[in-house]
Amino acid sequence: MQMPVKNQIRSAEAKKPLSKQAEKMRRLRALICGDKHERAARQLGATAVAGVDEVGRGSLFGPVVAAAVILPEKTRIRGVRDSKQLPPEERERLDVIIRRKAIAIAIGFADAATVDAINIRRASHQAMLSAIAQLLPQPDFLLIDAERLDTSCNQQAIIYGDSISISIAAASIVAKVYRDAWMCRYHEEYPQYGLASHKGYSTEEHLRALAEHGPCPLHRMTFEPVRRVIELRNGVVTSASVGALLASQPASDGAYE
Repeated sequence: MQMPVKNQIRSAEAKKPLSKQAEKMRRLRALICGDKHERAARQLGATAVAGVDEVGRGSLFGPVVAAAVILPEKTRIRGVRDSKQLPPEERERLDVIIRRKAIAIAIGFADAATVDAINIRRASHQAMLSAIAQLLPQPDFLLIDAERLDTSCNQQAIIYGDSISISIAAASIVAKVYRDAWMCRYHEEYPQYGLASHKGYSTEEHLRALAEHGPCPLHRMTFEPVRRVIELRNGVVTSASVGALLASQPASDGAYE
């Protein structure tokens, strides 16, 4: 007996290979976010364990923002995980809960000029160190998403930390909500770029706006798509130029970091 056409379509869709990004997100969603690493740090004698993460690393516009969060021992917050896996309204809901439960929260950032001057990795580290320095009480152990920082504080770099450590995930959410709100305010100042929708990332909408209007002072001039627009605009910007830009720089799939 032949399978109905609708079921055949569903079966074919299920067999389609996932993109690398989609496959990565599928694996990350399967991870369990808990306090295993926080408990391990306390067993070593730590009393103030801070999770640290940054957002905006891949953006073409504006600051990279970091958050540092110290949660009480045995904190449980249902739904907390890497901010990229959560819809905006869920991030905002969890941000309120995290801020209510946390012992301490601090935000640090490095602006676009700093990113261009010292590179995005160093700027990210600067933002994270700034956030840590503002915490009261000061942490005696840091859990960081896949990075090690130049600090004397005991620390652990955790691969996919924002998916498996509640403290890092909390920092990811706080930083993401803070930066997204900042980008929405910038949208009012620079409405031509559509920042409220893509938050400065390399979407087709943003690249087309860049090609049409050129970068503003808050764009990261050393990032390839922005640099390419500057080069194109030094000549004559044509539809072919815009097409070349879009073809050479695939748009973000929405998993904004």
